[in-house]
Amino acid sequence: MFESGRVAKKTHHGAIAAGLLASVILWGGNNTGVKVLVKYWPPITTGSMRFLAAGLIMLALFRWTNWLGARTALSAATNRQLWTRSGLSLAIYIIVFNWALKLTELSHVALYLGAAPVWALLWEGRPERNWKSLQRYGAAALAFAGVLVLFVPMLGRGRHGSLLGEIMGMSCGVLWTYFGRQSRSLARELSGLELTAHTFWRAGLLLAPFSAVELACQPFVWRGDLALVQLFCVVGGGVVAFALWNEGLRHWKTSQVYLFNNLIPLSNMACANIFLGEPITGRFWVSMILIGSGVVLGQANWQAIFGARWLPLE
Repeated sequence: MFESGRVAKKTHHGAIAAGLLASVILWGGNNTGVKVLVKYWPPITTGSMRFLAAGLIMLALFRWTNWLGARTALSAATNRQLWTRSGLSLAIYIIVFNWALKLTELSHVALYLGAAPVWALLWEGRPERNWKSLQRYGAAALAFAGVLVLFVPMLGRGRHGSLLGEIMGMSCGVLWTYFGRQSRSLARELSGLELTAHTFWRAGLLLAPFSAVELACQPFVWRGDLALVQLFCVVGGGVVAFALWNEGLRHWKTSQVYLFNNLIPLSNMACANIFLGEPITGRFWVSMILIGSGVVLGQANWQAIFGARWLPLE
């Protein structure tokens, strides 16, 4: 019986790990799909449609099933914060993200996003004379070096669109970090999936006026294949991926789950290479090593590894 219980526990952890890996792959496919969509559809409209659809589907699942857990009654304060914090910050992020995908390579944008954990660490505190501060700013230096490896060569190309896309791609990492901080303030009131559902449809609605301006200036190309790509982004990259990710957060520590976040640039690069033919350059690998090293340096508990005697906090 003991052996059976241990096997069941291992299987449970294996299922969680498989779900997290699936969510990473789905997000790689989702971003590849968005890259395809913004070639034909207005970028803000693409984001607005996706968030509205995914958010409403998730709310319907909360309303008529128990698949995503129980619903929470929203207070007036929480409802207001969903509009002004998580919804607004996600809307701003997706405008910049979709335009970055339209103007530059997906693999570059994914790597810039990969540095987000480092920017989050920097956001948490000012420089101090201790190991923790040195760890934080050393990680930032490595990640920034990785960003420069991708960005600096763009300065000499003379292509305004690509350069603007790289600048917007770099901004995505900071905006994603800001969105995470805004969402974290609401995590005590709502489960992760509830927060996602409420944030998605609000972000989509906030984007709707800007989408209307886009549609007035650019015709909307309706094609069946593009509709299927958007359907995948809504269901696969929205509902399913976030459900799997939040399931992992329910059972594992945040730091343990976010180790899988480091695989997202790889999944994006692989999907972009397979489906879009984007080349895998030497600069990409150098940048990924630097950014990945920065994330590991910033996130690892080096005191636990080497001992507080050698790496004191103060």
